[in-house]
Amino acid sequence: MPVKDQLHQFREMLKHVLETNTFYKKKLNEVGITHPDKIQTLTDYQELPFTTKDELSADQVSHPPYGTNLTFPLEHYTCLHQTSGTTGAPLRWLDTRESWDWWGKCWRDIYDAAGVTSSDRIMMAFSFGPFIGFWSAYHGAQQLGALTIANGGFSSEQRLRVILSNDITVLVCTPTYALRLAEVAKQMGINLNEESNMRVTIHAGEPGASIPATKQRIEDSWGARAYDHAGATEVGAWGVMCNSQESVHLNEDEFLCEVLNPETGKSADEGELVITNLGRVGMPVIRYRTGDYVKLKTVACCGNKHRALDGGVIGRLDDAIIIRGLNVYPATIENIILQFPDVQEFSVRTYSTETLDELEILIETTNQNPSDTADAVVSAIRDTLGLRAIVKVVPQGSLPRYELKSKRFTDERPTQQKAD
Repeated sequence: MPVKDQLHQFREMLKHVLETNTFYKKKLNEVGITHPDKIQTLTDYQELPFTTKDELSADQVSHPPYGTNLTFPLEHYTCLHQTSGTTGAPLRWLDTRESWDWWGKCWRDIYDAAGVTSSDRIMMAFSFGPFIGFWSAYHGAQQLGALTIANGGFSSEQRLRVILSNDITVLVCTPTYALRLAEVAKQMGINLNEESNMRVTIHAGEPGASIPATKQRIEDSWGARAYDHAGATEVGAWGVMCNSQESVHLNEDEFLCEVLNPETGKSADEGELVITNLGRVGMPVIRYRTGDYVKLKTVACCGNKHRALDGGVIGRLDDAIIIRGLNVYPATIENIILQFPDVQEFSVRTYSTETLDELEILIETTNQNPSDTADAVVSAIRDTLGLRAIVKVVPQGSLPRYELKSKRFTDERPTQQKAD
């Protein structure tokens, strides 16, 4: 969508927001925005204040349970979800019937790009708790008209049996859980490449499906094409991987997106993603600092008209590990480790000794000579990142497995040392 059309849609949203949304009416009035017509150009828009998660959290604490970022009376809302709480206290988020259908439309774009049609059978492999991600995927699949299988409360073994007995063709889950299901299938003696009809897997919740080694492992395990997707509870499903699987594209028909230097707030090719959703009038976010670190692609990707991200979401700005002066994202470490096919699972921790910071990696491996794999991982980390790592082999099955977002990375250093 051209910028002028995005701004027109933004002004249409502001007509309602400036009248009745207490949170944004106050926030925008303070900078002189009392009428939508004040926003005529992209420069006008970029002078609006940012919205942060801390602001929204504080508002909900001060005005429980939902805060003041509500454009309509409470009876207009039909859905309640909340964030996962991985970066702080969970945020509660409400949707009207219209905005929930908008969520479904955004997921329709994801399905269309992956070649999913009404003839597919789609499984949402997650618990169906308050996390919004795959509820919205479910709603989009129903809009698509595909047979949709919910399986909250099922074990991995039960889900695999459902996949086989119902000829499931599309799997929607976190990348971590796709690999966990493949691992359980192997333990059950199931060859997913030969016994399932899976042709597409779609992933969200963490960066894995845009990490080359992780994506390749998922595709090899399932015999299917793996697609990434990016979004957030408070924002929407903003990222669509194109059919070529080269990049995650910004859905600029539904979102106003900026990439900014997180320190200066100025436009950049690489930095923090800042988003305004255009179809969620009831509880919007305007110039929301997502905390996602991204890099715009500078070369053409495919025929998609929207801007592409190189490597999807590279990581969270607050997840970067600064160790011995180097700034490293967990996704980079994951890509190195999972290039070794015999590594089944891993975990990473950083800690401090009296003299320096240490990077310790625990791995499970099927290699009959496990020390060979450990030495190879040490070399790969050193050659790629210039870091010395301590790699230890642990018994198979001893590391935790995850259904939603993985928690493979821990930083046990004092706060000051993490920032140095």
